[in-house]
Order: sequence, then C-alpha cells, then structure tokens
Amino acid sequence: MTQGIFVNYNRPASKKAVKEAVASGQKVSLEATSFFGNEYDGPIENAPDGTYFFVGPDPQRKRNFFGQIIKSGEKITVK
Repeated sequence: MTQGIFVNYNRPASKKAVKEAVASGQKVSLEATSFFGNEYDGPIENAPDGTYFFVGPDPQRKRNFFGQIIKSGEKITVK
C-alpha cells in the first residue's frame, strides 16, 4: 500500500524535496491511506523499522511521484 507524505506539515512537490527534507532533518510524516487501518500514521522518526511506500503530492488527487522510505534504527533512507 502507498501512503501519503508530509514535510513540515505540507505536501512536498517532488521526491527530491522528500530526500532533501530527510537529509536536513526536517519533520517528515507518513499519512495512512488504507481503509483497513493497518498502516503507520505519523512522524517517520517514530515509525517501526521497515520499508514504507509513499505517493505524492496527494494520494487521493494527484499522484505525480512515488518513492520508498527505509527506516533502520536511527537511519532513514529515501529511494
């Protein structure tokens, strides 16, 4: 499942913006979009370790880019 994404409470314009935000330590949050409620929803630094797939800028209306965030301990990587 793909999730929505926010950078500093705003929708990012590109995957590059998400990468830059993670690299500079800005607040990046995932938005749960599943009807079944089995997705993480909140700041990526508080998420359980794992791989999260995101779509942006808006998962419901405008899907211009896709990516994944991999969290392993304190390390966060955007691909």
